[in-house]
Amino acid sequence: MTELKALKKPNILNIDNIARSRLFQIQSVNLEFSNGEKRVYERMKPANREAVMIVPIINDSIILIREYAVGIESYDFGFPKGAIDPGENALEAANRELKEEIGYGARSLIEIAKLSMAPSYFSSKMNIVIAHDLYPEQLIGDEPEPLVQIRWPISKMMDLLEHPDFTEARNVSALFLAQRYLQQTAPNMLTISK
Repeated sequence: MTELKALKKPNILNIDNIARSRLFQIQSVNLEFSNGEKRVYERMKPANREAVMIVPIINDSIILIREYAVGIESYDFGFPKGAIDPGENALEAANRELKEEIGYGARSLIEIAKLSMAPSYFSSKMNIVIAHDLYPEQLIGDEPEPLVQIRWPISKMMDLLEHPDFTEARNVSALFLAQRYLQQTAPNMLTISK
């Protein structure tokens, strides 16, 4: 593996809050790079709050949900996900989100990765969690309509990459991470799909 040379971070000259909505605050960040170049970048105001995305495994399937995504003005499907509430850790949030979105809790939760999301604009992190040993338990969530549940065979999980409604980058990342996890822990569940 090639070792990366440490770079000197740019100096932040000034940060201005330039816009605010109910959910977001946009900042203008004036930077000076080590070579003297100056640039102005925009970003969402940094926050410490993180989120979880869960790959629930039941029998020989993974569970996905279909929900409306206003950014693309269409229904998309992917793994259950949500924000980590104050006072929760990633695994507690994952179990709560499972109960709210698919009506199951998990006796076994394993965090397999923490990903950044568009780090040029956001400071947020997404914790990817595998959920095993599911049991029925429902909590009321904040979804405006019932979520459609999709059970997808683990043996054909990589076929999701060909599905036109499975396009969101975090879901694709979680799929590859889950495949690697299953190859290491339960290779008999994975077979080449034909």
